[in-house]
Amino acid sequence: MDIAYNILTGLAILIAAVFVFLVMVTGKADAMSGGGGGVRTSFKGKASLEDRVNQLLMILAGSWVGIVVALNIIAHQMG
Repeated sequence: MDIAYNILTGLAILIAAVFVFLVMVTGKADAMSGGGGGVRTSFKGKASLEDRVNQLLMILAGSWVGIVVALNIIAHQMG
């Protein structure tokens, strides 16, 4: 059980670091300006790089939450 806990902890730290890096690198300077950007539509054809990065960020966030929940369950079983 300790080995699984240590592996999941390392994986959670790695995912969090990648998530923070992607947010910092792809963040927009005008995110808090409140201005409306372009109109987004679901009928735009091929996914842009920004769409793919957003999808990757959502996957990373969801997997991080799942790993943290698993870590919590393991920790309660160990102690």
